[in-house]
Amino acid sequence: MTFISEMFSIYSIISEVPKTFQSTVVVNDSVHGHIELHPLLVKIIDTPQFQRLRNIKQLGAGYWVFPGASHNRFEHSIGVAHLAGCLVKSLQEKQPELNITNRDILCVKIAGLCHDLGEFSHFSSLAVCSYHEEASVKMFHHMVKENNLEQLMESYGLKMETDRTFIAELIKGVDTAEKEVQTPWPADPGRTEDKAFLYEIVANKRNGIDVDKWDYFARDCHYLGISKSFDHQRLLMFARVSICYRDKEENNIYDMFRTRYTLHRQAYQHKTVNIIEIIEIVMLCPFLTDHILEKIVYPGFDHNKMSKTDAREKVNKILKRDLPKFLGEAKLGTKNFSEVFDSIKDQWTTAVQSINLEVTDFVVDVHIDHSMKDKNPMNNVYFYSKHDSNKVFLRTDQMFLPKTFYERLFRVYYKGPEEKVKEARECFKMWHNDA
Repeated sequence: MTFISEMFSIYSIISEVPKTFQSTVVVNDSVHGHIELHPLLVKIIDTPQFQRLRNIKQLGAGYWVFPGASHNRFEHSIGVAHLAGCLVKSLQEKQPELNITNRDILCVKIAGLCHDLGEFSHFSSLAVCSYHEEASVKMFHHMVKENNLEQLMESYGLKMETDRTFIAELIKGVDTAEKEVQTPWPADPGRTEDKAFLYEIVANKRNGIDVDKWDYFARDCHYLGISKSFDHQRLLMFARVSICYRDKEENNIYDMFRTRYTLHRQAYQHKTVNIIEIIEIVMLCPFLTDHILEKIVYPGFDHNKMSKTDAREKVNKILKRDLPKFLGEAKLGTKNFSEVFDSIKDQWTTAVQSINLEVTDFVVDVHIDHSMKDKNPMNNVYFYSKHDSNKVFLRTDQMFLPKTFYERLFRVYYKGPEEKVKEARECFKMWHNDA
């Protein structure tokens, strides 16, 4: 076994070890401590497609606002693989009747490792996030083919026809809550319906509780300097299938959703992060790594091939912190979101035009939720009692929960002439008071 004292110096260490002697590798993670990596995971990490994750900030433009948020998708992906393995192994040991195989465990670990191979960081834009999962699956298949990993995967007992499909399904997520109304079982040919619980480990479409969130909640809070009360280690300890938790962990799970809200409100959708990431950077190009920003400002870089906008000028504005000015935000109602948003946007446009400002000088967005839009995520979380671990139930006596789980915000930014910023602020203030 090879012990690595410097965090994630995998690439340089593995390359020095003869292939016949390569085995399990241990890395020291700043969040989870020592992580043991299966040799197949090490080979996946030792590919150009995975190594590029070293150069993609986990919080994207969040680093431009929070100096400590310098961590990358590379270490997050390894952390998710670790937690995925911990959870599925715990279930295997506590519930042998589930027939969890070593193949299952290895596939779940690989899915955790490769779930973020897509082109974008963790943007708050819904459109980007939905594309991100599909891009990760495509990159996974490309990585396997490009690096001739099929034979190696088969040598570790994986079956290309079913297991590669299974891994892709785990990355995308399967809504197991809908399995009762879907015929046939939607995850075929990955795993049969009796293994439905495996699809709730990496990307949980049932209630949003998955190891991806467990890692980035802990990791992002650590680097952002934001405190959290949620403890994923307790959930690992008390989890059972169908993935449910001890009844005494109800408050811990609520803290998890609250942590998600806090991170979105204070960091992921911070007004400055939002304007850099969604309005400025995404308009430039679907970049592969964060280094593209540096390349854009180089004199020899042909940015016209990337975007109709002046990409170099945009990046220079970001570097100089010459950003659109945040004017304010208004909370929207909880029903008929698209109609309400369109109506308020029309009202705002009318207000701008009434004082002869240019509508194109303003940008609007955004929304925030706890995990499942307007649904209470706790309504899909099952618990068990220590007196009968085989009987699961929902909690009906939920206390201290918010009345709504979907906070919709109408945010307004101004990117017009500097001399009209004050006028734009007054326009928003008057409009907001009248709205």
